[in-house]
Amino acid sequence: MLCTRRLGGLTARASALLPVRSRLGGFGAGLRARRVSTGWSPVGAAFNVKPQGLRLDLFGERRGLFGVPELSAPEGFRIAQENALRKTDLLVARACSTPPGPQTVLIFDELSDALCRVADLADFVKIAHPEPAFREAAEEACRSIGTMVEKLNTNVELYQSLQKLLADKKLVDSLDPETRRVAELFMFDFEISGIHLDKEKRKRAVDLNVKILDLSSTFLMGANFPNKIEKHLLPEHIRQNFVLAGDHVIVDGLHAESPDDLVREAAYKIFLYPNAGQLRCLEELLRNRDLLAKLVGYSTYSHRALQGTIAKNPETVMEFLEKLSDKLSERTLKDFEIIQGMKMKLNPQNSELMPWDPPYYSGVIRAERYNIEPSLYCPFFSLGACMEGLNILFNKLLGIALYAEQPAKGEVWCEDVRKLAVVHESEGLLGYIYCDFFQRADKPHQDCHFTICGGRLKEDGDYQLPVVVLMLNLPHSSRNLPTLLTPGMMENLFHEMGHAMHSMLGRTRYQHVTGTRCPTDFAEVPSILMEYFANDYRVVNQFARHYQTGQSMPKNMVSRLCESKKVCAAADMQLQVFYAILDQIYHGKHPLRRSTTDILKETQEKFYGLPYVPNTAWQLRFSHLVGYGAKYYSYLMSRAVASMVWKECFLQDPFNRSTGERYRREMLAHGGGREPMLMVQADETGLLPV
Repeated sequence: MLCTRRLGGLTARASALLPVRSRLGGFGAGLRARRVSTGWSPVGAAFNVKPQGLRLDLFGERRGLFGVPELSAPEGFRIAQENALRKTDLLVARACSTPPGPQTVLIFDELSDALCRVADLADFVKIAHPEPAFREAAEEACRSIGTMVEKLNTNVELYQSLQKLLADKKLVDSLDPETRRVAELFMFDFEISGIHLDKEKRKRAVDLNVKILDLSSTFLMGANFPNKIEKHLLPEHIRQNFVLAGDHVIVDGLHAESPDDLVREAAYKIFLYPNAGQLRCLEELLRNRDLLAKLVGYSTYSHRALQGTIAKNPETVMEFLEKLSDKLSERTLKDFEIIQGMKMKLNPQNSELMPWDPPYYSGVIRAERYNIEPSLYCPFFSLGACMEGLNILFNKLLGIALYAEQPAKGEVWCEDVRKLAVVHESEGLLGYIYCDFFQRADKPHQDCHFTICGGRLKEDGDYQLPVVVLMLNLPHSSRNLPTLLTPGMMENLFHEMGHAMHSMLGRTRYQHVTGTRCPTDFAEVPSILMEYFANDYRVVNQFARHYQTGQSMPKNMVSRLCESKKVCAAADMQLQVFYAILDQIYHGKHPLRRSTTDILKETQEKFYGLPYVPNTAWQLRFSHLVGYGAKYYSYLMSRAVASMVWKECFLQDPFNRSTGERYRREMLAHGGGREPMLMVQADETGLLPV
């Protein structure tokens, strides 16, 4: 998952890429080569041992989170945001007094960078830092910077400084394509923020945006909050599957993989039981998004959100989803019949197929048909081996190596976070990836990629290195056992690393369009493409070694694993179609004709097929409604494009260096600096394994 946030015209967008003609000669052209550090160590070994030395530097200087000096304490966020806001005032004055030209775009991008460097970092810290004081300070920084951005997006004088440039045809024609596109993107965000409105309505737009930010934050917290029930209401023999707290049982998830039908049923009904406050929050969020869209001239929030994406409008999205649903329907029914058959076989007394059944029983079917019990695979997928596999792949495809680097005191928020330097064989250091891979209390369960600092070409000719975080939830290693990954965990690792490499290789002049900062419905293409590499025997054979014996994983094991992914694939994808259509309806015409729960029930039964369970409200756990509001379809569209890229470019040889360089040159390097093109042909729904 790509974690993104829109703070108006001056911050990051979500992602894109596409095979386009490159205008960048060499990626290091005009840039100083980064020196190689002697403090780097091999990446595989670094992940198969517990981190050493992070607590031993008792007297060294404390550098602050991510090396930002101010962030050695929570109070530093206030200092950082005040510095950013002071710099913002200076840059706004400079933008308004500078004659129109390419320099105008550079100033806007520097303004965007000053705000993003605080807001993006704070966006991560507010959900991931183990200390409440840091989380609260980061939350306040997000709100402060977000409010400033919304004010800037309705600043008429600032808008006019950009408008003068874009209104002068001679000046526009003199701009290089990337500069022109970035200028147009800034202008586009002014327009969808309501710059054309009168003063009173512009203030209303700012107020609505700030309220939406607050509601989004509240909804995200509620989406992950556990539910509890008095323990006497649960059968005694299943209570031990949950956390006990006095006279209550705490349920913090769906327990989808539990072999006990009653445990899954209880978890589903308790975890998804409607919370009145969360329901009001969702309704308010959807209502305020609709009010904002209408205020700035769009018929629905979805129409506003899809401007600038590949799909362009909700009509195209719904056509795509309905066409896909039609193609899936027959195969989905067959999948449900197979799943129900397995349930009947194992639980003949209660064989009705319910929404809590498919994840577990499809796993049973895969294991039975292909003998892919995770315990057979995990010993071959130690975390160190998987990281070395990524290192081998990137080295062969792109001439890139990953090295572990010891972080300074205070640089990381938890002692088990690893820092990776991404190094090109001729260009040197490209950027840094912080790997927050291990489980801990209060850490979100989602696997995510966060941009901390975007890359850009600075005035002195140096390149501002991109910095990102990858967040997973892997088990810790023990004294005698490294962290062992299931096949699903391994695939997720490859997926998130696809986002990270997009960030590292998006070498744009402007941070506003660097790396993953491009249209949302292309955001997942590089990451989904990495899943294809993770499921190719030629790639897996390079790194899958038994952690004790060193034995390579037998080819038939990899083949069985790949074949097993086709089991119930239609039902899995049909579920995603249901989610995407639900998202479109919620962000479509308002007022909604029915309650969000009634819409959920109707949409689930029409586009998924399994019955709605009374007194549940899955939509209140649908956290993607915040970051991917009206854009959840992006996963499916990106999968279509990634499938085509794999077949046309890498299927024949996943290690081909010239193809890898072309992929970098024509797709990854541009970030959002080029107009994305829909690469799928007539059959846009060729998404299932064949």
